[in-house]
Amino acid sequence: MTYCVGFWLQEGAVLMADTRTNAGVDNIAVFSKMHVVENPGERVIALMTAGNLAVTQSVMTRVMEGVGAAADAPEMTLHTVPTMFDAARLVGDAIRDVYKSDGPALEAQNFKFEASFILMGQIAGRRMRMFHIYSAGNFIEATTDTPFFQIGENKYGKPILDRVALHGTPLEDAVKLAFISMDSTIRSNLSVGMPLDLLVYRRDALRIDLQRRIEESDEYFHTIRTRWSDALRSAYRDLPAPPFFARR
Repeated sequence: MTYCVGFWLQEGAVLMADTRTNAGVDNIAVFSKMHVVENPGERVIALMTAGNLAVTQSVMTRVMEGVGAAADAPEMTLHTVPTMFDAARLVGDAIRDVYKSDGPALEAQNFKFEASFILMGQIAGRRMRMFHIYSAGNFIEATTDTPFFQIGENKYGKPILDRVALHGTPLEDAVKLAFISMDSTIRSNLSVGMPLDLLVYRRDALRIDLQRRIEESDEYFHTIRTRWSDALRSAYRDLPAPPFFARR
């Protein structure tokens, strides 16, 4: 499994994905789940993936290279789509194409067809958008009321985001939240692990502001992990004792 989180914010976007892929406890590997198209001044598009690795890689090949498209269809990739809505439709169509070719064989072997994506980007002359694309190829868009999406093992890193993540959250605070959310997930689920991929995009910049691989030894990650754990311990100790519980 994996965990990816994306923030759609007033200032821009923050994306983070883990890289662990496992087919059992004795078959663990590292694969990047974040794929980026950048043509400075013209477009920045990032796509994060979760689910069956063979399925998501097939989808990525189609949307990046146009491989697998019908012979009579115009070649369209994330490098050429005119709008982000078209990009979301392209990914959705690719998912359905892969399902047609691989879905029955997977199901015959008792494997689920699992694939979900977070798509974020901006193309010159158009607004920055973020979409959550499902296994059926349909999708929803981030709004000011729902400014973040998660895919993969999302339950462990969600509570903190539900409490504090807002559309107006500054980019640097969103980076902190991404680290906290990811660390909470890593602590509770063995199928999510280091290293991590981080991307920061400033709205209307049409170039990536920051792209970084976070290794296990990263000093800032350890600072966030330690100080967040200490803060949680301190917070629960400072809460008032239940008045209905009498200490003996």
